[in-house]
Amino acid sequence: MFNIGIIGCGKISQVRHIPEYAQNPDARLAGFFDLNKERAQELAVRYGGKAFDSYEELLADREIDAVSVCVANNVHAEITVAALKAGKHVLCEKPMAMNLKECEDMVRASKETGRFLMIGHNQRLAKAHAEARKLIESGLIGDIITFKTNFAHSGPETWSIDPGRNVWFFDKKKAVMGAMADLGIHKTDLIQYLTGSRVAEVIGYLGTLDKRDASGSLIGVDDNAICIYKMENGCIGTMTASWTCYGAEDNSTILYGTKGVMKIYSDPAHSIVVELKGGEKICYDLDKIQTNDNQTKSGVIDLFMDCLVHNTPPEISGEEALAAMKAVFAAVESSETGKSVKIS
Repeated sequence: MFNIGIIGCGKISQVRHIPEYAQNPDARLAGFFDLNKERAQELAVRYGGKAFDSYEELLADREIDAVSVCVANNVHAEITVAALKAGKHVLCEKPMAMNLKECEDMVRASKETGRFLMIGHNQRLAKAHAEARKLIESGLIGDIITFKTNFAHSGPETWSIDPGRNVWFFDKKKAVMGAMADLGIHKTDLIQYLTGSRVAEVIGYLGTLDKRDASGSLIGVDDNAICIYKMENGCIGTMTASWTCYGAEDNSTILYGTKGVMKIYSDPAHSIVVELKGGEKICYDLDKIQTNDNQTKSGVIDLFMDCLVHNTPPEISGEEALAAMKAVFAAVESSETGKSVKIS
């Protein structure tokens, strides 16, 4: 049994982390910290454990083995590094951190302390994405030539414990980036996972086109990000992240190969549709993709706990997440300079 601490008790904690730990037989919820102390106390009463006055106090508790870091983006690195140095294993929400140095500091702290660092990139755990990778590796659609991957919904206004037009997602000091960090990082990690190749070069546009705060001013972060990714293996494609999709949520990926086309979560009737060069069509019915309005078990907590139980480094490690974050930072640089950016 592993004692778990929750740092940040907002929406993602209450919808995903806390209930999934509560359902896992190897986890015991032992500590909670939130800037809203009453919120932490309510959760401690509901799930057991203790509400702490600070995250430092929680990390100083020797009984706690691991923590979930579910705070605003701008303090991911600070709290994660402190937790690793305190001897805790860490599951940190995405985006990993706000600049390359912070990401590298997190990876370094994990290596130096020998504690696991996992980042919550849950897209690769969706059943259709896991199956798609196997089908691609089997050669079903041949070598991938091009792709397009989208993540678009109407925005995070309701995806907060304090919903509305003034959510912290719109605050540049706390979020730093908008749709790119919220949604684009997911699809960046996913396309590297599916293609088995990392992003080598980026042309990116990040802009604020429509979202406004309660005062009517455009928000301080991007509400749309559109990128062209050239992968190390030579294939090329687009990644679009948007908070201005005012219809059905779009979480689709289409891969165009030398032997056929694979469509993932683009057909409402089938998880995967493969159309082969000779005219054959193959459909796979595995699951329905999560949406903001339809939350299902993410698999992230179970994977993290499995790593702890078997003392096995996480597949979605800090080092793996760092590769995706490099592409995100390259997209930001490209958008600011108007130039293509190569990733070293």
